[in-house]
Amino acid sequence: MDTHKLREMMKKVQTGELSVDAALTRLRHLPFESLEEATIDHHRSLRCGFPEVVFCGGKSEKQIVAIVQKMSEKGEPVLATRVEHNVAVRLVERFPNAEHNPLARTVFILRGKREKKHGLVLVVSAGTSDIPVAEEACVTAEAMGCKVERLFDVGIAGIHRIISHRKKLWDADAIVVAAGMEGALASVVAGMTDRPVVAVPTSIGYGASFGGIAALLGMLNSCAAGVTVVNIDNGFGGGYAAALVARRKPKVKR
Repeated sequence: MDTHKLREMMKKVQTGELSVDAALTRLRHLPFESLEEATIDHHRSLRCGFPEVVFCGGKSEKQIVAIVQKMSEKGEPVLATRVEHNVAVRLVERFPNAEHNPLARTVFILRGKREKKHGLVLVVSAGTSDIPVAEEACVTAEAMGCKVERLFDVGIAGIHRIISHRKKLWDADAIVVAAGMEGALASVVAGMTDRPVVAVPTSIGYGASFGGIAALLGMLNSCAAGVTVVNIDNGFGGGYAAALVARRKPKVKR
């Protein structure tokens, strides 16, 4: 939608010819911007609550910088995931307000002031080796405007560790559990609280874990009801799903 058409639509809203809801419905489906090798969806935040995220895997440095530049020009926050170190360095140099999290392999570029945070997401990792995936979930939920707390290395090999943090589980609006090996921590957490649990299987484990498939199947077969499972090592998907819940769910005081 070009500037002229946008102004015409705004005039119709002001004169009552077009309702605000109808105008928003039109805006939700436009516009997008075509680059040489990418088509950027600039109105995803209107439809989905958060702008398009740049998945950097398989993209060249030139492509990533061009996409981030165009998205940043629209004045919205930009989150780039699976960012290689050399590309992250380039983005930080290009955008002074860029925040690079090497552990999560993310770069977050905030445009304007930080909004007031809504909802609390608790991100739990079974082991220290699961932290990179857990951190990706943390960065994603924070970028979407949620408060985030971390609870790392509390796997069931020492189950007293997670039991001692029962209050944190109840205080959260949504919980992300990142676990490899057999992935049992998600079931344990879901059995201790009524908070929504998003389970993220990780590729951590010995040979029979099959690169995270064992954890994935264990989480899908959870005996605790209500566990939602995303793909292997998909910290972004886990953080995103939890943030959508946390921003809307009214907290019940305990």
